[in-house]
Amino acid sequence: MYGQTNSSPHSIFYDLKHHSPQQLLDTALYFFRKNSMDTALACYKLLISTSARSADFERQKKAVVAHNQVAGIYYFRSDFRMAYEHLIKALLLAEKTNYTEFLPRIYLNIGTIYYRFKKYDFASEYYLKALGLAEPHSIQEMIALNNIGISELESGRIDSAFDYIRRALKISKQLDNQRIHVVFSSLASIYKKIEQYDSAYHYFRLSLEGAGKGAEIELVAENLSKLGKLFFEINQIDSARYYINLSNSVATDNHFLRILAKNHLTLSQIERSRGAYEQSLKYFEMHVDFLEQAFSIEVFGGINQLRQFYEFSKINEKVEQLAIEQKIKERTIHYQKIILQIIVVVLILLCIVMAIIFLQKKQMKTAQKILFEKNAKLMEHNINTYSKSLEKYKNSAQTDNMQSELLDKILALMEDTPTICDTEFSIDKLAELVSSNYTYVSQVINSALKKNFRSLLNEYRIREAQRLLSSPDATKYTLEAIALQVGFKSRSAFREVFKKVTGVSPHFYLKSMQQQCENEIPVT
Repeated sequence: MYGQTNSSPHSIFYDLKHHSPQQLLDTALYFFRKNSMDTALACYKLLISTSARSADFERQKKAVVAHNQVAGIYYFRSDFRMAYEHLIKALLLAEKTNYTEFLPRIYLNIGTIYYRFKKYDFASEYYLKALGLAEPHSIQEMIALNNIGISELESGRIDSAFDYIRRALKISKQLDNQRIHVVFSSLASIYKKIEQYDSAYHYFRLSLEGAGKGAEIELVAENLSKLGKLFFEINQIDSARYYINLSNSVATDNHFLRILAKNHLTLSQIERSRGAYEQSLKYFEMHVDFLEQAFSIEVFGGINQLRQFYEFSKINEKVEQLAIEQKIKERTIHYQKIILQIIVVVLILLCIVMAIIFLQKKQMKTAQKILFEKNAKLMEHNINTYSKSLEKYKNSAQTDNMQSELLDKILALMEDTPTICDTEFSIDKLAELVSSNYTYVSQVINSALKKNFRSLLNEYRIREAQRLLSSPDATKYTLEAIALQVGFKSRSAFREVFKKVTGVSPHFYLKSMQQQCENEIPVT
């Protein structure tokens, strides 16, 4: 990011207010490439201001990009404090929006600012952060390795520097030599440091050629400056002056104060070597002036304050996160207690319901047993009543032999189950079978048994039904089948008569008999 500043038309700025975030980014990049830095800056700042009021994370991510680009513009204006401020804002916003893929760029740029202030440990710290997050075999990984190598070189660790830069060169070749001229410049600096000047010159020239093709003006000015220094060190003064003047021309046009400061120091050393002390002092004063503008104590103090602000923000964020986590834990424990209480209450209610069901079942079994026993007694009572009535009837003085014989025939026939369980069986059929007539048969039944024919027939049929329902094969038949088998034409008629005779429904009687059988089965 580099270039001189041009004024932007106000009409364009007002039109930009209606652009979408992506349109603002694209427009800013367009003016940046045209070297219209003021207009580019206006676009970026407009995007930043509108995104600050938005809860849209995607819009805020574009603001991260804008902050980073604004930092680049201020960096090339040598306004390092403003550059650092926007980088810190970009960093905080990127962390807030979880924009991790953009973090390596921000870390690289922050590291570069520290590098320019010769704070190589801080620089390496951020370069290593960038390296840790960069995609393998990417441009960002290559730049991070190269920058770490340069920091190591400035710290006097030449072997380590050469190792990092060689790794960067390998990745650049894997990427079809993308930005390889940046690595060439670093490699040239190593060779210059170890006084292999031919190799240093070779790589500086390769880097200068690549930077010129890519219009990377700062790297062009930097390489020209380093070439001038190289030729001064090998005592080729004319070549040194030539390259320093070329570098000054580029640096002046683009306000590269840092490079101007370096160049005027080299010019001061050149004049001093020639014995021109007055001119040497003049260049040295200019060097100090440029240096003060670019790297004043106040500027670095402001950068340190911003760094502390960032670290304090991170501490606050951690404290807030811990407080939130504590509240979540407390709320979770509270809800767990409520849930536990609910579970206990539900279990108690469930136990109560189970106890009630158990008691009801027990009472039901007892009731069924009592009812079954009563029914059995009732049937026994009916039989005894028949016998007594029969004896009484036979012993009656008014009963003649013919009536007694007829009653015996009637009762004997009633024991003939297939006959009486015929759905067509009637009193007429009975009279016919006992060789009597309807009136006489009816009179004998009423007198002897104190009931009519239909009641007598139903009792015998229900007795047969009880036998069938008590048999082991009872579950094989439906109630409809049993009803038909004992002479009833419908289930409803059968159920009605069965309940009238026994006091319970056929279904209840069947269930009672099954439970009675289960209780009688011995446990083995």
